[in-house]
Amino acid sequence: MSQLLILAAEKENPLVPPIPELVIGLIAFVIVFGFLAKKLLPTINKVLEERREAIEGGIEKAEAAQTEAQSVLEQYKAQLAEARHEAARLRQEAQEQGAQLIADMRAEGQRQREEIVVAGHAQIEADRKAASQALRQDVGKLATDLAGKLVGESLEDHARQSRVIDRFLEDLEEKAEATR
Repeated sequence: MSQLLILAAEKENPLVPPIPELVIGLIAFVIVFGFLAKKLLPTINKVLEERREAIEGGIEKAEAAQTEAQSVLEQYKAQLAEARHEAARLRQEAQEQGAQLIADMRAEGQRQREEIVVAGHAQIEADRKAASQALRQDVGKLATDLAGKLVGESLEDHARQSRVIDRFLEDLEEKAEATR
């Protein structure tokens, strides 16, 4: 500072202020700085501290929210996996039930087919017996008429007619067996 004073004394330098102004400026600066340090600095520090706490609290809240979101995500993933497992189990169960239903329907169809075949055989046998009976009667009638024409007498007597028919049919059956 002494060099500054020397320089200022030698000549007036426009960049170097006069000493009384410098002293007054310095005193004003100290007063303003002291006032700011006493009044504004605590308020500024208080606001900065509040902001820091708010930011830290916000970070903690964000971390808590993130942790909670992560746990909810894990729960949803677990529920989704469980739902997929349940859907696969239900699908498998439905396939098994479908296969069982198909097997039951096939068995029922087979049973109905067997019943139809048995009923058909019984009907055929009944029709065969009825046809045989009808054929016996027709053949007997024809044989009686033919025998009556050959013998020259009427064979209207029922007992005689039955004997002739029976003998005629027995002869036919013997001839049929002999040709086999």
